[in-house]
Amino acid sequence: MDVLEACKEEMQFRRLSSKTRDTYLPFIRHFLEKHPDPKRISKKDIRLFLEKYKYSPGNTINVVHAALRFMMVEVLHKNMRLGLRYAKRPRRLPTCLTKEEVKKIIESIKNPKQRLIISLMYGAGLRVSEVVNLKPDDLDLDNFIGYVRSGKGNKDRLFIIPKALIEELKTYLSNKYLFMGNKGTHYSIRSVQEIIKKACKNSGMAKNVHPHTFRHSFATHLIEEGNSIVVVQALLGHISIDTTMVYLHSAKSTINVKSPLDDLSLS
Repeated sequence: MDVLEACKEEMQFRRLSSKTRDTYLPFIRHFLEKHPDPKRISKKDIRLFLEKYKYSPGNTINVVHAALRFMMVEVLHKNMRLGLRYAKRPRRLPTCLTKEEVKKIIESIKNPKQRLIISLMYGAGLRVSEVVNLKPDDLDLDNFIGYVRSGKGNKDRLFIIPKALIEELKTYLSNKYLFMGNKGTHYSIRSVQEIIKKACKNSGMAKNVHPHTFRHSFATHLIEEGNSIVVVQALLGHISIDTTMVYLHSAKSTINVKSPLDDLSLS
């Protein structure tokens, strides 16, 4: 049995995202190089392999654990009750831009299509993978909404389309993909990353900005404007509201709340 190939087939069957596959497979491959015979894999082997990563960041430890668990439970159908706890990840607030910073970055982009891509990422709260895979049929411009087809977790979700972008978007409706690249297919994620990198440099942006920063900023600004956390959860496509709650901590509206003590006029 070729375990690595079996893992690939099972991942494809379960429709795991390409990002998840690319994350899991290197660790599975590394483990199988040391333990090629699936019949002889023991809990001790797995524990010793995980031990190599004990000084790695919590995220890495959790990924290694999840990858090996997938191989053992889903592919080899073996019990993997190791009694291991997932590493606690440090909680960091997401990098968020002010509206003025978003405006400055977008206005520094001179190419109309590239400018529209970044504007839509921010204005609709889209992931970079979602915006590059959009097709004209995914948009309902008359009602200012669009649909992400089989987004993260293989779920469809609705997103809002800014009214300010409607006329520009109409010029791309004859394409196979909304935003076509130079090779007859959609823009690559790498290309969008380069657009953002260049725009930040041209606008003098000091913050560490990446594609997801615009999604973070979209969510934070919606909350600052008084929108319900449940509405924001739906627009972002989060399964758990706990995932969305991090933006509540980032929003300035929570910082600007007036303390009741200030009304007491203490002498």
